Amino acid sequence: MPEMTDRLPHEKGFHVSWDQLHRDSRALAWRLQSHKPEGGGEWRAVVAITRGGMAPAMIVARELNVRIVDTISVKSYNHQEQSEPKVIKFPDMDVMGDGEGVLIIDDLVDTGRTLEVVRKHLPKAHVATVYAKPMGRPQVDSFITEVSQDTWIFFPWDMALQYVKPFHGTND
Repeated sequence: MPEMTDRLPHEKGFHVSWDQLHRDSRALAWRLQSHKPEGGGEWRAVVAITRGGMAPAMIVARELNVRIVDTISVKSYNHQEQSEPKVIKFPDMDVMGDGEGVLIIDDLVDTGRTLEVVRKHLPKAHVATVYAKPMGRPQVDSFITEVSQDTWIFFPWDMALQYVKPFHGTND
C-alpha cells in the first residue's frame, strides 16, 4: 500500500462541478450579504482575481447586485514553477481607492501569497474565496469550504468530459 506522500495529486483530489461551484459561490454571496463594508452601506465593487476568481466573482456580483466588476491579475507561476507573485494587471485604482467597500474574490486560497500581494494594493478590501487551505486562511476574511493543504482541487474549467471504460466486462 503506498504511503500518503506517494499519492499523485488526483488521488487526493476534490472535484468541483459547475453546479457545485455555482452553489458554493451563491453561499459565499449569502455570507457576504451579512458582512457590510466598514463604513456601512452596500458593497460598491467586486474585483476578481484572474483567472480562477472570475466565475465566482460574476456570481457574487449578480447575487449582491454589484455593477462595478473589475479584475486584478497576479502571476506567480511560470508554467509549473512557482515564483514571486507580481501584479501584471490592476483594476481601475481611481475607482477602487484603498479598497473600502470592495470585495476581492478568488476561487481558492492556497498558500496566501497571491492575496498578500493583492492586499498591499487594496488594504481595506474584504477578501473572500470559495475554498481555503489552512496556510492561506489568514489572508481571507470569508470563505465557504476548507480543504486540507495537500488536497488538489480540480475546478470545472480544468476538466473535460470523456468516455471512461467500465471496470469489468465490455460495453458491447
